[in-house]
Amino acid sequence: MQGSSDGQVVRAAAEQVREQILRVLTAWGMPADLAGATAGLMAETDLLGVDSHGVSMLPSYEAKLRAGTLRIDARPRLVRDAASTALLDGMGGLGYPVAEQGMQLAVDKALEHGVGAVAVRNSHHFGAAGVYARMAVRRGVVGLVTSSATTLIMVPTHGAAPVLGTNPIAFAAPAAQNEPFVLDMATTTVAANKVKVYDFHDKPLPEGWAVDGQGGSVTDAAQAMQYIFDRPEGGLTPLGGTAAMSSHKGYGLAVMAQILGGTLGGSAMAARRAAVRQPGEPDDIGHFFLALNPDAFRDSGSFEEEVDDVIDTLHDTPPVDPARPVLVAGDPEAAERDRRLRDGIPIPAALEQRLRALCERCGVPYLLGA
Repeated sequence: MQGSSDGQVVRAAAEQVREQILRVLTAWGMPADLAGATAGLMAETDLLGVDSHGVSMLPSYEAKLRAGTLRIDARPRLVRDAASTALLDGMGGLGYPVAEQGMQLAVDKALEHGVGAVAVRNSHHFGAAGVYARMAVRRGVVGLVTSSATTLIMVPTHGAAPVLGTNPIAFAAPAAQNEPFVLDMATTTVAANKVKVYDFHDKPLPEGWAVDGQGGSVTDAAQAMQYIFDRPEGGLTPLGGTAAMSSHKGYGLAVMAQILGGTLGGSAMAARRAAVRQPGEPDDIGHFFLALNPDAFRDSGSFEEEVDDVIDTLHDTPPVDPARPVLVAGDPEAAERDRRLRDGIPIPAALEQRLRALCERCGVPYLLGA
């Protein structure tokens, strides 16, 4: 077994992380095919350096399972199917299997009809939106992904209490020679789970990520976690941080993601549903997947070549600091994936402790230790 201690961090091979997730999900009762798909997507997320949305999510999923709000054995169902559109029902299960099915179905339709759009209702957390956009580019098409969320985290511009989630947006476009362009962003200034990572590492937050009920910045990660997850006031800021820094734009993007990811497919808005939600009811998160086939718009291969031109032009921008060249979305994740394939995925001590206890509770061996 690979894995070595690096101070307070253990590094585990990607296959170890995938196998650990698979064993936990299977022990919880997730069907083998759905567990395999979920474990692969979560491990890919960790490889890309998105630590907030990979194996670190297992404790959160366990909490939902114990609360009865997560139907771990649920199998997605096709509700509507037309030439270029479809609607899937996640049946209250984890979002990964239905999200993978949704993106692949959208791509199938795009390859046949030029465009494919699939909405998902009655789902749960699906990890990082970018992994689904990457599915599209691996098959040669453009992908767009949005999602609603169940946890009220975002405080609207000029607001004192949260009414929206982090509501992510991801967009990916294939290139001929370069790595694909992959934008994966929360519509908050930062993802809530990234605050969790800072808390794991006992690091202070940058100014403007989180606010209290009076709009004051909260930089203590543990205190910010309380505002985000436990207290009715305060939370995360919309992208931009403050009104002076155009937080209304992040707020607007979050509403767009809510309408596409939630309202279009019939999933509830969490702020409305919270008042009537009964114990044991699933999260009812919605997702949206759009695929566009470039060959429907122009000669085959020409789009990818021009995406290369766009990326090359941006890479050629003179940097302020030669040691920090201009990058495009997707570059940091591609570089981090190479590093982690070589050196392993870091598991901080606080997370390792929680994962060990989780594995003990569900009766599976812990595989990520030194």
